[in-house]
Amino acid sequence: MDKVEQQKLQAFLRRNFGAQGLKVRTDPRNTNAAEVTFGERVIGAITLDTEDGDRSFAYEMKLPVQRDTLQAYVRKLFENDRLKIMSRAKKTDSVELLNDGEFLGVISADNAAGSSFTLQMAILDIDLDDDEL
Repeated sequence: MDKVEQQKLQAFLRRNFGAQGLKVRTDPRNTNAAEVTFGERVIGAITLDTEDGDRSFAYEMKLPVQRDTLQAYVRKLFENDRLKIMSRAKKTDSVELLNDGEFLGVISADNAAGSSFTLQMAILDIDLDDDEL
């Protein structure tokens, strides 16, 4: 993952979460990974996927709350009341995260008790084309 991709990923996440304080910094131990921070806190990780000759990225973020507080948690974390949790058709172990009706990713339960969740977002290289530096 090069510096330009890192900056485009940062712009992409800032735009999609509505949070200008998000930062993406490469992991010095792994050139195919980056940390995502918000303020002083590491909130997620991005990994590079080059399968099938295409470049894409996977963003993963742990959400240490129960289902009934997911929406309030992400809204408060990113200071964005436009973030919304929606049920998925025929799925009870996961929900979708939207920003102003725009799909961002899937939030899945980490365990049967639903005491923690993980947000997963796929970011294609074409998604980054709109992000001018």
